[in-house]
Amino acid sequence: MSTSTSPASYRTLAALDMAEVDQVIHRRLSSQVALVNQISHYIVNAGGKRVRPMVLLLVARALGCNSSQMHELAAVVEFIHTSTLLHDDVVDESDLRRGRQTANAMFGNAASVLVGDFLYSRSFQMMVSTGRMRVMEVLAEATNVIAEGEVLQLVNMHDPDISVDDYLRVIEYKTAKLFEASTRLGALISDASPEVEEACAAYGRALGTAFQLIDDLLDYEGTTAELGKNIGDDLREGKPTLPLLAAMSRGTPEQREMIRNAIIHGEVERMPDIVEVVKATGALQVTREAAQAQVDVAKKCLTALPPSEWREALLELSLDSIHRSS
Repeated sequence: MSTSTSPASYRTLAALDMAEVDQVIHRRLSSQVALVNQISHYIVNAGGKRVRPMVLLLVARALGCNSSQMHELAAVVEFIHTSTLLHDDVVDESDLRRGRQTANAMFGNAASVLVGDFLYSRSFQMMVSTGRMRVMEVLAEATNVIAEGEVLQLVNMHDPDISVDDYLRVIEYKTAKLFEASTRLGALISDASPEVEEACAAYGRALGTAFQLIDDLLDYEGTTAELGKNIGDDLREGKPTLPLLAAMSRGTPEQREMIRNAIIHGEVERMPDIVEVVKATGALQVTREAAQAQVDVAKKCLTALPPSEWREALLELSLDSIHRSS
């Protein structure tokens, strides 16, 4: 497979379909309750990469799908993702996302949680409208696993002794599962064979894992302006991510103890020192290599798809996922 598609061109390739998804989103956001409309539009219009709906569309197109159901399901995926963001920001007590105040900072925790529930329930209404039991099965399983991932992450908070496998399990449940469901749905509505469906699901799972690994890396490498969130948020929340786990395993006893204390107590006061240790120990490179390994898996999965510009776009999207700054 070549790598001729640029990030700009894969977005251009999906632009018409994404415009259709935007129309579905705005139509389906409608509620008779004014605050629901206000908060829903606030977070949905906040920007974001909308990678999950995009990969669903790209997979569907790569498999020759022309059904309008793909736009409806892409909007469902975005609603599920958005609802998790609303709930996440409340749990994490975040006040900045995508360069703007979080919904909970603007409207309060109670309103954010309840509107997150609205988006979840609206997404299930939309699933039913497809008339496909398998679609509902895939998304019901995904939302359940995501919820388990949220709880698992909560259990792991402020624990510097979790294993890398435990950390990766959180990523698999909390982030990669919705990517996996998105790409599986793209294959499912294209009536792909079980083998192709599994390859697409594996692509999504690997892409989602790579995406989260880079997100975790950027908390120690990026800037607030680039990321649209506060640098050090992961540390403040006591999240033992791979950059910290790798730094502890490779650092001196003193460095290891400093990071352990920071995770246990959510200390950001020593953030500059911790960033220095993370960089000096090569922990960022360890994290980037782990993400690259996932991209290599994703690339192999794409060989199950017929050659096309859509397949090339999926390849380039996976490569772009590890070379971003936000």
